[in-house]
Amino acid sequence: MTARRGAASPASVTLTAFISSCASTALSDEERVFFARTRPCGLILFARNCESPDQIRTLVAAFKEAVGRDDVLILIDQEGGRVQRLRPPHWRAMPPARCYGRLHAIDPGAGKKAAFAGARLIAQELNDLGINVNCTPVLDVPQQGAHEIIGDRAYGADVETIVALGRAVMDGCLAGGVLPVVKHVPGHGRAGADSHLALPRIDASEAELRDVDFRPFQALSDAPLAMTAHVLIPAFDRERPASVSPVIIGEVIRNQIGLNGLVMSDDIGMQALGGTFGDRARAVIAAGCDVVLHCSGNMAEMIEVAAAVPALQGKAAERFAHALSALHEPEPFDATEAMALVTEAAETKVAAACETVRRA
Repeated sequence: MTARRGAASPASVTLTAFISSCASTALSDEERVFFARTRPCGLILFARNCESPDQIRTLVAAFKEAVGRDDVLILIDQEGGRVQRLRPPHWRAMPPARCYGRLHAIDPGAGKKAAFAGARLIAQELNDLGINVNCTPVLDVPQQGAHEIIGDRAYGADVETIVALGRAVMDGCLAGGVLPVVKHVPGHGRAGADSHLALPRIDASEAELRDVDFRPFQALSDAPLAMTAHVLIPAFDRERPASVSPVIIGEVIRNQIGLNGLVMSDDIGMQALGGTFGDRARAVIAAGCDVVLHCSGNMAEMIEVAAAVPALQGKAAERFAHALSALHEPEPFDATEAMALVTEAAETKVAAACETVRRA
């Protein structure tokens, strides 16, 4: 692979340790001034920001111009299934992760090829828009009775399937010139609540967590980027959610799991966290996360977050640079062949659903 050209940026422009969002499909004058003053290290896009290919390219370029650097993270959640910000008619509808797991159960080789192909197709679309980060793969191991927020976003119900398909998706992203984000470390699969709305409590033992929940993240610990889970894990910290726990960030995520890449929080706007936005941002950084993620596009909140986060420096800056160094020009591939593999996985889901109805 050849390194991506045009990544160099003025060393005099220092970024800050937060990934921001914006309110609409174009930057307002207020947002331009804000980004020029605060220089976030990344921008995350949602459906509210995505109207057409040319519009997204213009938005991405405007953010980079305001920040004064090209080497920033432009993120999106484009997993497939329920979680995809880009949808038809401009972009492909992709199946959820569980489809690849169903195919993998029948034919492991075919499942891995399809998962790689799906990630590679998505990466092609993102790369064309100037988006260089896809917040996938989901490495959570779902447990019976847990909240459905993970559900079919998980590749399977066993560690081995999740590791195999998570690796395939990570490789597919990288082959397409896009950075993957493993999430939600150290694991959201046992959560009994949606962390968007409440703080989930995971009452598993240290041994159970090490034997199941942590293992997919350990297997993919070479990931360039990772996203934390807003969950309370009393086995390690009885008071602080994982994203703001120095014990979980330092001892569990960095030491036991062994993640060396850039660690970002999940969205600090979720109701799983308490306190002001400044309090949340400071707690995330104090816990050992490299970067704070804020997603609402609300300017008052953005100002509060920016005032609370430090410059991107030290180990965080090194991890940021190392992640960007993994970006390369997309490798050649056959999109028609890749889509055929994805279709096979999607049809496996349909066949499984029909079989369930027949047995009922």
